[in-house]
Amino acid sequence: MSIEVKNLTKLFGEQKAIDQISFTVNKGEIVGFLGPNGAGKSTTMKIITGYLQPDEGDAYVSGVDVKKEPLTAKSKIGYLPEQNPLYYDMYIREYLDFVADIHKVPNKKEKINEVIQTVGLTIESKKRVGQLSKGYKQRVGLAAALIHDPEVLILDEPTTGLDPNQIIEIREVIKSLGQKKTVLFSSHILQEVEAICDRVIIINRGKMVANDKLSNLRTQSQKSNMLKVVLQEPLEAEWLQRLSSVQTVNKIGTNEWELGCTDVALAQRQLMELALRQNLNIVSLQAGGTSLEEVFRELTARQ
Repeated sequence: MSIEVKNLTKLFGEQKAIDQISFTVNKGEIVGFLGPNGAGKSTTMKIITGYLQPDEGDAYVSGVDVKKEPLTAKSKIGYLPEQNPLYYDMYIREYLDFVADIHKVPNKKEKINEVIQTVGLTIESKKRVGQLSKGYKQRVGLAAALIHDPEVLILDEPTTGLDPNQIIEIREVIKSLGQKKTVLFSSHILQEVEAICDRVIIINRGKMVANDKLSNLRTQSQKSNMLKVVLQEPLEAEWLQRLSSVQTVNKIGTNEWELGCTDVALAQRQLMELALRQNLNIVSLQAGGTSLEEVFRELTARQ
């Protein structure tokens, strides 16, 4: 296991920022770390990286105890914090050279060229950091996190400030890095998490409420048996209630219905047959609980 967290608890005064959190992330995994604002995501990441000490519990990086061997643990981590700390008066290569010296990186010049190309900084590479847009500053932070070729990447909101094209580029970079490294990835952009991660950890008010593959979370969702249908023509509820696979019928808009089903696939077929018999036009037919956003809202609204 590249990241192992055991019963982490952190107090700020009388408030528990995180409460008995435990999870593992293996090499070659990209795991999404999600939660509402103030849930404890950044606090957990700062403890794993050694920037904060827990009040209880332990964190290990590649088998190294972060509390007992903080420098060794940090040497194995590439960390991009949410508030990306940069020296604005330095040129990009100068800044990366500085970070490389801290990590005692061999073949510095070659490695700097490599990370600049990896994160897409080539066009801007001769500028001062302070001259860059927010998106390119974020790329500098990612380059600094990669400069020493760490085993573990911890990325806190890495796509903040990027335009849609840049987000796609950074997404591909992260997916590529995840083939060889362990990546713990936090983001409020749930579509990005769905595109990059196979497994997600969700915390809410300091407690872990989910740790599973996306496919399993969708199946377990309370909305996994829901079906939304929009018709072009008006329809009486009785027609939908007659379908054997439909348990509940709820009108949620003009010609728009939410159906609770015993079997979603069967309900879809029965709706298509009904539309053919009654000469109805189905505008859209969508199974509920299929998006990470719905799963996230459901899990974080329970407490």
